Amino acid sequence: MSLRTRYRSVVVDGLSIFYREAGAPDAPVLLLLHGFPSSSRMFEPLLGRLADRFRLIAPDYPGFGHSDAPDPRSFPYTFDRIAATMASFAAAVGVERYLLYVQDYGGPVGFRMALADPGRPRGLIVQNAVAHDTGLGPLWATRRAFWQDRAAHEAAVRENVLSLAAIRTRHVGNDPEPERYDPDLWTDEHAFLSRPGEIEIQLDLMYDYRTNVASYPTWQEWLRRTQPPLLVVWGRHDTSFEVTEPAAYQSDVPGAEVHLLDGGHFVLDTRADEVATLVRTFGGRVLEAG
Repeated sequence: MSLRTRYRSVVVDGLSIFYREAGAPDAPVLLLLHGFPSSSRMFEPLLGRLADRFRLIAPDYPGFGHSDAPDPRSFPYTFDRIAATMASFAAAVGVERYLLYVQDYGGPVGFRMALADPGRPRGLIVQNAVAHDTGLGPLWATRRAFWQDRAAHEAAVRENVLSLAAIRTRHVGNDPEPERYDPDLWTDEHAFLSRPGEIEIQLDLMYDYRTNVASYPTWQEWLRRTQPPLLVVWGRHDTSFEVTEPAAYQSDVPGAEVHLLDGGHFVLDTRADEVATLVRTFGGRVLEAG
């Protein structure tokens, strides 16, 4: 059968949720949860590289990409709500068990899903997603102030998080070879953030991020207690999250496989071949173990 990517939508909890899918319908599932301010598009580099081995499913969250973006006055943009929608999405597309791949915002969404229904994830792949307070870099000082007083710091967060310059920095970070990055990566994301009503959605989610930090100890305890199969692939040039975070994961799960790569926050921008090889090997080992 064709392994080409399909672009689909399904109604979940009254919302149209867009997703990308590649691979055979009966192959082991790799559920891919994207970061901010991206969408399922960030996983395109993996879809073509791994479709011969997995059924890859990459949804857009409500308010992101091509999924519905209801008004924040009628839909609470919280990580709890998005995680619940993604759990319903998995059921709607017939997914019972899966390897869970999380990046950035995908971390808070994925950890909520795993703790709510721990029998579903076969293993966990973390790409630049934080579960320890020490993993939040200096850029988070403005956001921490925002959590304490939203009105007083909202303008600063708009510049710190949502400006074109901030979005470019999120991709390139401190990589000494910025010429490797396609400018369409951040100009497309900025266009997405410029849609009517999008800034309000993203500010609500950024404000709710404080609930993730409060949940870090619970996620760490789950990691230590369950010792899930864990692969961490980390772009070392990320300026949003600290390069010490992979070691923090490994302190919780000593058997974790950790790889620091020469990439940024979105390491698939430049290192998709390496990541695909690591995921293929890790996934094969997890599936063979049952």
